Amino acid sequence: MINSLSARGEEATAEYMDIPAKSIEELYNRYKKMVYRVSFSYLKNTEDAKDAVSDIFLKLMQKSVVFKTAEHEKAWLLRTTVNLCKDILKNWRRKNVSIDDYTNIEGENPFKDDETLNAVMSLPDKYKYAVYLHYYEGYTTEEISKILKKPHSTVRYHLQEARKILKGILENEK
Repeated sequence: MINSLSARGEEATAEYMDIPAKSIEELYNRYKKMVYRVSFSYLKNTEDAKDAVSDIFLKLMQKSVVFKTAEHEKAWLLRTTVNLCKDILKNWRRKNVSIDDYTNIEGENPFKDDETLNAVMSLPDKYKYAVYLHYYEGYTTEEISKILKKPHSTVRYHLQEARKILKGILENEK
């Protein structure tokens, strides 16, 4: 389904000619894995995550957003992905799927399965997202505070608490 976006993208680009198809394709190729990983971390479902990736890039074509820098485009995609995933999770029609095992991702697994990642994924959401964005995507605490719309001090506190919890989890596993 992720690969089918390019076919849908060509049709949608005909309607929204403001953004050249080549730049959409470049953005898609550059960020599709990141958008998928973030979507999957929220939705815990392969098919929903694939749908979210398609929706995000379709929204990009429809909005004809002009990015100032590469960081701006990455931040826009992350913020839009998080918002879309939250909207999907709020939807009352969403079926209740309890797939907490992120290693069941079909095809190429975007996560290296190790004990640290398992421990991170077991954290409460408020800690998990801050840790993921900081350590796996490389964002600073200031950037994470903007993405998650939380105060900078809260993000730092969540990272600090998450490190304590992770230390306890990882020491108990040894």
